[in-house]
Amino acid sequence: MLKMVQTAAPANPDIEDIVENFALLDDWDDRYRYVIELGRGLTPLPDADRNDANKVQGCTSQVWVATSVRHGAAPVLDFVGDSDAHIVRGLVAILLAMVSGRTAPEILAADPIALFEKLGLREHLTPQRSNGFRSMVNRIKADAQAAMAAAA
Repeated sequence: MLKMVQTAAPANPDIEDIVENFALLDDWDDRYRYVIELGRGLTPLPDADRNDANKVQGCTSQVWVATSVRHGAAPVLDFVGDSDAHIVRGLVAILLAMVSGRTAPEILAADPIALFEKLGLREHLTPQRSNGFRSMVNRIKADAQAAMAAAA
């Protein structure tokens, strides 16, 4: 569910830092722990945002993504999210680091799936988790399209 607001963007980890840290970690167990740590650092999702409108369909775990839009020359989308699974919460953190606080055109041009593969996540996670990540990406891109349509 899109919310129209005029507030500043919430702080999320920087995607470049995440990619750099992944490169420093040789062992997959260390990377796995890092993904979980990223999830622990997510901005808490308010209970009011844990609703059916924000629930991401197509995820095995429960995942919620709440979107707010700041209007300007191009709409800027801010996201907060959460999951009931530790590793998925980390995947949410990585995705939000890539897209939150960006304009709708930037979000639509981004390729989170390529980053997911570059980080080696697809080969180390179950197909269900990979499909869930794709569902999160599709949801975020749909929100960016809706924000652009509303701004037109």
